[in-house]
Parts: sequence; C-alpha cells; structure tokens
Amino acid sequence: MKKLIALTLALFAFAGMAFAQVDLGKVKDGVYFAQDDKYSSSGWKEQVVVEVKGGKIANAVWNGVSNIAGAADKASYAAAGKYGMGKASKIKAEWDVQSKAAAAYLVKTQDVNFAKFDKDGKTDAISGATLTVSGFFGLAKKALASAPVAKGAYKDGWYYAEQKDFDKNSGWKDTALVTVVNGSIVDVVWNGIYKDNSKKSKIVEAVQGRYGMAKAAKKGEWNVQANAVEEAIVKAGDPSKIAVKADGTSDAVSGACIHLTVVSLAIEALKAAK
Repeated sequence: MKKLIALTLALFAFAGMAFAQVDLGKVKDGVYFAQDDKYSSSGWKEQVVVEVKGGKIANAVWNGVSNIAGAADKASYAAAGKYGMGKASKIKAEWDVQSKAAAAYLVKTQDVNFAKFDKDGKTDAISGATLTVSGFFGLAKKALASAPVAKGAYKDGWYYAEQKDFDKNSGWKDTALVTVVNGSIVDVVWNGIYKDNSKKSKIVEAVQGRYGMAKAAKKGEWNVQANAVEEAIVKAGDPSKIAVKADGTSDAVSGACIHLTVVSLAIEALKAAK
C-alpha cells in the first residue's frame, strides 16, 4: 500500500512538472530550445525555439525532424508539398503555414501557458491554425523551463545533406539533418535511404530489427550507435572535431564502431550555415 501511495504521488508530481506554469518575468533573455523525446507514430519529432528579450517572447519557431527516409525539416517538407495537410485541412493550409500561425499567436499574446484545447489538442482561438497545437505549447513551456542555448558560430536553421550515390554493397545512401539554434548545434539526425525504396529509412529498419547489425556488432544495433555519434557531434559543437580514421571509423565515440559517414555529411550540410 505504501509503495502504491508513493507511486501515485510520484505520478502526480510528474504531471505537475509537465504542466507547470511559466512566469515569463522570471525567464532570462536568451534563446531556448526543446524537442520531443522520441519520434511519433507518424515519424516526426517536434521542435520549438523561443527567443526572449526584455522579459517578453520576441520570436517563436515550430518545426520538426523525422525518421522518414530523405526527409528534410518538417517545415521544408510541408512547403514542398510532401506532408499532405493542405488537402486534408478544413482551411486548406499546409503544416508550415499553420505552424507559423501558431507561433505568431504565441508572440502576439505572450500566453505561453495557453491551454484552451479540446480533447484532440486543437483550438478555435488561433486564426489560421486548425492543427493540433497542444504539443507546441507544451514544448514552448519545456524550452523556457530549461537553460538558454549558448551562442555559437553558425547561422540558425535546419541543414540537410545526403551522399551522392547508393553504396554498391549495402544499397544505402546516408543522410544528415542538423538543427542549429542560437548558432549552436542542438540536434543531429543521421539516417539513410535505400536504393529501391523496398525498405523504410535506416533508422526505422534498425529500430524494428530488420537492419541486422545487432547480431554482428558488439556495440549494438545501427540506431543505437548512430545515436551515440549524434550526441557526440552535439557535444563537440562542430562535426569536424570528431576525428575519423582512414577506414571511416573513429575512436572519438565510445559507443560506436560503425563508419561515421554522418561526420562528413554534417560538415557538408553546415557549409550553408557559415
């Protein structure tokens, strides 16, 4: 009984933290970032950037990254007509347009604690946004409850690069998507496209146990090792700081023994961020 009570209290405490109110007056000026902990069933991981100046929200950006093969950031993916919300939406507006409307609403109202959602997380309060917005406001609060992102040397944005050719032996072409906030690298997605589209992305194939590296590699399945490399790049703040040996492997990442193609791809992608 005591354990049950303790667990219940812990769950309530967690819920309180998840929905805690944010006092903008206590938030220091800076640029803040937060993202979902994992990819959704549709393959997307939402990201939110909030800039605070003089105790007020000066700018907000809602975007996302994906485990879908060959996908750039969500806004670019939607703007290219690949997301499909424009046709399905009552207002015939694509995801990138609606997400901008939601972000503009946050800047206009300064109401980061907005919670007028229906059971599906939608609201009638935001003109031009009929999509689910509860996640956006949740991430905005999560961002503002964290430490601001340190200033870096890059231009903010989402930068994508992919290998020119499919590997003749494996059939895969690797990709990299780098998220830069306040000049600093905050996220890296290393993925892959299969030559004939008979397989899903490299991340999905690995997560679902079809890639086959887990049995042969001592350091785990491909996605596990890829995550270690992604985190190493974020920590280093510059992919060129990850030393890669002539054979494509590296001693710089303890959790990976695979060929670090993502390093050169991230360097290539970030050329546009200089």
